[in-house]
Amino acid sequence: MSRYTGPVYKVARRLNYSITETGKELKKRPYAPGQHGKKRRKLSEYALQLQEKQRVRFNYGLTEKQLKNTFKKARLQKGNVGVNFLVMLETRLDNLVYKAGFTASKKQARQIVNHRHILVDDKVVNIPSYQVNVGQTISISKKATDFEIVKENLESILIVPDYIELNKEDKTAKLKRLPRREEFLQDIKENLIVEYYNK
Repeated sequence: MSRYTGPVYKVARRLNYSITETGKELKKRPYAPGQHGKKRRKLSEYALQLQEKQRVRFNYGLTEKQLKNTFKKARLQKGNVGVNFLVMLETRLDNLVYKAGFTASKKQARQIVNHRHILVDDKVVNIPSYQVNVGQTISISKKATDFEIVKENLESILIVPDYIELNKEDKTAKLKRLPRREEFLQDIKENLIVEYYNK
C-alpha cells in the first residue's frame, strides 16, 4: 500500500484525532466527513483497535508495511511492547527533525531527509525511518542552513521536547535520552494497537 497523499483534515475528522497535533483539523467541524458524519455509531472492539492503529499510522505518515515491520521489531525488545513501539516511531529521523523545529511538518521533514540535507553524527543519512540512538547529533547540511524555510522554522519554534537538546546557532539537535511515554501522543492507547496486531 502506497503512502497516503490525500487531504489530512478529512482523515483527522474520520479518526476523530488531530494528526498534526495542533487541533486545527477538528476545531471548525469536530465530526466525521460526509452527510452522516454527525451520526457517530458506537464502534466495535475491533473498530476501536483499528482506529487507534490508523491514528498512529497517519500521525507519523507511514505505510501499513512500515508500521507492521516497526511493531515486529518492538516485539523483540524487552519491556512493554506498546511503549517500545511508540518510542521507536518517535525516534525516527524524520520525526526528530520535525520535533527539533527544523521543519514545519513531518512531510517536510521526510522531504529534507530524502534530499540528503540531514546529517547524523556528521554523516549524510537520507532514510527517514533511520532509528536515531541516544547521544547521536542531528545537523543540517551547509547548503540547507541557508534555506529560508529552515531559518523561519527555527525562529518561530516555541517548544522543543525535553529529550532533544537543540542548538539554534549551530542548527544541531541531540537526542539526550529516549522519550518517556507521558511526553508524546498522550491520547493514544497503545494497548489497543498491541491487541490489533496480536489477532
